[in-house]
Amino acid sequence: MDESQRIEQALQQLAFAIRRHAPASGTHRTAVPSLSLMHATHLTEPLESVYKPSICIVAQGAKIATLADETYRYDPSTYLVTSVELPIIGRIVEASPEIPYLSLKLSFDADVILEIVEKTNRPSPTSVPAEAGRGITVNQTSPALLEAIVRLMQLLDAPEDIPVLAPLVIREVLYRMLQDEQGVPLYQFAISGSHAYNIAQAIRLINRQYDRPLAVEQLAKSVNMSVSAFHKHFKRVTAMSPLQYQKTLRLQEARRLMLTESVQASDAAFRVGYESPSQFSREYARLYGRPPMLDVQELRGSIKDSNVLVRIP
Repeated sequence: MDESQRIEQALQQLAFAIRRHAPASGTHRTAVPSLSLMHATHLTEPLESVYKPSICIVAQGAKIATLADETYRYDPSTYLVTSVELPIIGRIVEASPEIPYLSLKLSFDADVILEIVEKTNRPSPTSVPAEAGRGITVNQTSPALLEAIVRLMQLLDAPEDIPVLAPLVIREVLYRMLQDEQGVPLYQFAISGSHAYNIAQAIRLINRQYDRPLAVEQLAKSVNMSVSAFHKHFKRVTAMSPLQYQKTLRLQEARRLMLTESVQASDAAFRVGYESPSQFSREYARLYGRPPMLDVQELRGSIKDSNVLVRIP
């Protein structure tokens, strides 16, 4: 078979496997801890979550991911990679009961990326850009990558094999991903001391303490960067400033609390770190276009399954 035939066959196998292991609409966890499946029969409202380092592959349909003011569309011909934790707004734009949206997300550890690169000596350290790149990209799918993903899905039919074989197949998936155009930008986030690696470390700290005051100078110092360099590379990776990043995390979590736990706006504001409910309401309306409680009322009317708005720790 030629390359296009291999891709088509792998996508058909992948779609069949996802429908079998995720027969109902929604997000489904699997016996492989880092692998989750998505099945949707209708277009969705914009839904928010913090994407960990992961690869997202679509077998059917299409989805749009929005980071700050940037939009990334991916479908069966492409895949999405996030190299760091990013507050993403996702929206399914192609789905129907006849041809549902079917996809998977595989999370990974940057340390595994570095181990693979060290064993293959590819790329060489001198070929890695000094400037940090964006922490999200969309690339063309390849037959080898899709076939490795199919093998990972097949392990769901042999759960006794998962503890031994899943880590090996996941390494193959990452190896195939590193061979694609995304390889070099992804690698830089795993190199200790690189600008991208330092920003990734800072992002982890913000995510763990997003409800606390953010001291940018102290954060920059903790990753051995000057404040100016820290601001510059943070924006290169996340498309926003450190304070904007933290604000987005806070507002997304407050929105989830109000929607899924029926928390009052003032209580949600305090829980995510705001000291002033009025400031919270202003910034919330600036981001979402409506005051908090009105926005949540509108969302409840348009989102059937509010559990999809869960903040990923």
